[in-house]
Amino acid sequence: MTTRPVTIRPSKALNGSIRVPGDKSISHRALMFGALAAGETRVSGLLEGEDVLATAAAMRALGAEVERTGPGDWTVYGRGLGALIEPDRPLDMGNAGTGVRLLMGLVASHPIRTIFTGDASLSRRPMARVATPLTQCGAAIDLRDGEFLPAVVAGAADPLPLDYEVPVASAQVKSAILLAGLNAPGTTIVTEPVPTRDHSERLLAAFGAEIATEEADKGGRRIRLTGQPELVPQDIRVPADISSAAFPIVAALITPGSEVRIERAGVNPLRDGILTALKLMGGDVELENRREVGGEPVADIVVRASRLEGIDLDPIIAASMIDEFPVLFVAAACARGRSRFTGLEELRVKESDRLAAMAAALSANGVAVEEHTDGLTVTGCDGPVPGGGTVDPRLDHRIAMAGYVMGLAAEEAVAIADMAPVETSFPGFTQTMQGLGANRSAGAKHES
Repeated sequence: MTTRPVTIRPSKALNGSIRVPGDKSISHRALMFGALAAGETRVSGLLEGEDVLATAAAMRALGAEVERTGPGDWTVYGRGLGALIEPDRPLDMGNAGTGVRLLMGLVASHPIRTIFTGDASLSRRPMARVATPLTQCGAAIDLRDGEFLPAVVAGAADPLPLDYEVPVASAQVKSAILLAGLNAPGTTIVTEPVPTRDHSERLLAAFGAEIATEEADKGGRRIRLTGQPELVPQDIRVPADISSAAFPIVAALITPGSEVRIERAGVNPLRDGILTALKLMGGDVELENRREVGGEPVADIVVRASRLEGIDLDPIIAASMIDEFPVLFVAAACARGRSRFTGLEELRVKESDRLAAMAAALSANGVAVEEHTDGLTVTGCDGPVPGGGTVDPRLDHRIAMAGYVMGLAAEEAVAIADMAPVETSFPGFTQTMQGLGANRSAGAKHES
């Protein structure tokens, strides 16, 4: 992939209404569940980033017909549960962590052999957390060094239902187990320590699966899925991704004079922790026109520039906003006072070590930051950060976008070493931000 260095200069006020791309988590699942339903599933608002396109290609290789019929509009002609075919080549998942982990669960209960590969970033991310429970359904899984891609999954001919307690809060692990349980007789049970995003549960119910949720011990949650249902094709409307919306939201909060509306954003209560955190910091964030689309709550999010205050964020919120912490750290850098974030060990095993990457990015641009094993302490600048440094995204789309947002509210220009990774989740990000009034100066080399 060609690198795209850019320089972000201090911006004038951001104003306007935008729609950000469709929710990545829901987009992955819509393609997968459509492939397991016998007949035609239509999806609108699908995120057409590189991660989701990798999942679309994988579903084709597994026997489904997947066609793009227009911008964001896709049709999946499913084969029916249990009818996946063995791919004739390794499935290259690029940077799609959600895609590969969920697909490992999907093929684990089908009698086929599947090889998964990924790019340099994905090949460093842990996979044993998914492989370990999946072997309990009868699958044989071989990982490089027992942990990493490439992965070879030999699915079970006679899969067993699982009863598994997830040791860490992970919607990906939970969903992989549920997907394996779909093609196993009996009841699969997943218990999670704290509730995580429930897109799988909502979509599975929409497709006709028998699935129920109940409270577990100490605030956890238990999900029961009856295996081998007859999944019914659906028309799915994918809401805008709150994780992508977080970047223009924070940009508007920290850029004086700004007012921005993000239309039809997903506000699932297990995903909207970023809004809770920003309101606790004093952010002027309002939800308007609340409604439900495709079984998911959505709203228009209206944001106005605000003077933010430092916060000691309760770690319990982490599960509902784990992907949004890089840009929340930027909000903290512009706030008054110190902010402390803990309970974030999971950020070290995302597309990059996001704690280390953001600590380096903030420090390089004049922000006082302390890195801890499980989080960061950020001393805010009570306004624009000094800037003048370089942000190395480390192949991580969210670090690149967080650096971009920081540059808009900096006293001096901020260089981003590479904006190319942004295409995995937010195609057209720079154009969207420029449409709101953001300033950008292209890098001198490798810009495309």
